[in-house]
Amino acid sequence: MSLYSLLRPLLFRLPAETAHTTITTLLAGAQRTPATALTRRHYQIDDPRLSMSLFGQYFPNPVGVAAGFDKNGEFPLALEALGFGHLEIGGVTADPQAGNPTPRMFRLPEDDAIVNRMGFNNDGADRVGARLGRANRPEIPIGVNIGKSKATPPECAPEDYRYTYRRLAEHGDFFVVNVSSPNTPGLRDLQGKDHLQGILTTLRDAGASPLLVKLSPDLTKRAIEDIIGVVTDLDLDGIVATNTSTERPKGLRGKHRRETGGLSGRPIEPRSTDVIRFIAERTDVPIVGVGGVFTAEDAYRKVRAGASLVQLYTGLIYRGPSIAREINGELLALLERDGFDSVEDAVGADLE
Repeated sequence: MSLYSLLRPLLFRLPAETAHTTITTLLAGAQRTPATALTRRHYQIDDPRLSMSLFGQYFPNPVGVAAGFDKNGEFPLALEALGFGHLEIGGVTADPQAGNPTPRMFRLPEDDAIVNRMGFNNDGADRVGARLGRANRPEIPIGVNIGKSKATPPECAPEDYRYTYRRLAEHGDFFVVNVSSPNTPGLRDLQGKDHLQGILTTLRDAGASPLLVKLSPDLTKRAIEDIIGVVTDLDLDGIVATNTSTERPKGLRGKHRRETGGLSGRPIEPRSTDVIRFIAERTDVPIVGVGGVFTAEDAYRKVRAGASLVQLYTGLIYRGPSIAREINGELLALLERDGFDSVEDAVGADLE
């Protein structure tokens, strides 16, 4: 048994957000100590078959940490040491935000899922930018997830996103426009073609690059096609698919399944992978696949559906700190089994 499997029952006795804060505080405190070097030697897998170049950056492996885990850029070195190939901080907003009232994060252990309604709680663009400027940069790419401040009206959203971008421009290797979180009122309305085009055009004019957009899994096919059209027209660099879901699939058993907020984890894995495949069949832009990644098989399914990279959050909560090492090690076996020389060769293998 792993150490985490022994600790998890103790952590799961704490409220979900308290446990998360405990773990992230430990990671932030440990990242500049000798423990980081020891962790790196234990968890990192260095194999060229896992690596790829994307967005002008070198990714040592395809497994990253999704936005929401390190909202404020406080422990990127610790996540690198755990074997992840990239990380996405945020969502960061122009204004500091406390987020929604607590409790606002709920585990569904019977479903390997989480429901959250955090509400973009973060330190704000100025403080996060200053922190990243002081921090030792990891060697893995850092993405910055940019959200809209809750107090900003929709018509002012483009300037709000631009402010955040400018404060973080020097510190990100790619930038993700988040218009798909279900926990800020009216945010998902910005996925409409006209709103989205205005935001992305403003960011492009401000020099944002590489620039990606993050989609909801709850969009209709027509809405996804409209967004693909905007991505194509503006020559964006990629799509992140997908965010959390407000829908509740049949069969959920956790007592918190009816809590308001975004559902993440195993229950949204099929829908997330379907959206990836739908996008990959209609555009050649790189896709970052998110949603229900717990195992190498989960990650591999998304890669074969068209994702070049994958990200996880809920899987890290349930599986623990060895998850990147385990997925990357098992991915190598899956590639060898199917005759692929690299992860890159397997991208989109299941597309017709």
